Amino acid sequence: MSYHFSAYMYRLRSIKRWSLMRSTAAENVAEHSFHVALLAHLLCEIGNGLFGRRLNAERAATLALFHDATEVFTGDIPTPVKHHNPRLLSNFREMEGIAAERLLSMIPPALQPTYAPLLAPGTHLGPEGDAELLKIVKAADSLDAYLKCAWELTAGNREFAVAKQQLADKLERLNLPEVAYFLEHFAPSFEMTLDELSGDEVPTD
Repeated sequence: MSYHFSAYMYRLRSIKRWSLMRSTAAENVAEHSFHVALLAHLLCEIGNGLFGRRLNAERAATLALFHDATEVFTGDIPTPVKHHNPRLLSNFREMEGIAAERLLSMIPPALQPTYAPLLAPGTHLGPEGDAELLKIVKAADSLDAYLKCAWELTAGNREFAVAKQQLADKLERLNLPEVAYFLEHFAPSFEMTLDELSGDEVPTD
């Protein structure tokens, strides 16, 4: 018997993001998921190393890799569309649940308990600690969108000006010290040119 799960996951690279926006560089869900995994891992390590937290960075990165897996069936629905009213959002959440069930059915039964909480973390009870890690993943998701906006604005594309401010406000409301640290110490580099990055001195602290 063949299991199509991996083949579908690879198709995330065909799902485009920011479909309502004029972008200078296209972005797909696969690369977004990779970036969110990188950010989630880093946020956890910032929390652990600088704020005395005990977060499982590897588990957070894994959750992040799968956080948009259902979009292989639903596509990337722009935020202004799915959050336009509660009914639309409710219908979208139902679609996500159906898509998660379909993906899960494409995995050998012996592996399904592992992947169920990754594909539908809101409906399946994952390992202890996932609830806190999912907050980190959500923050990383918004942070990646913020960095996309910053990059586009640096390239002279004002299409993303309002979105950047909205995301900055959203990130501030999360009240996570890990996010605040990233925005202060890591995010400014995303608005620099390659020459500026290459010529910058390595920080000493």
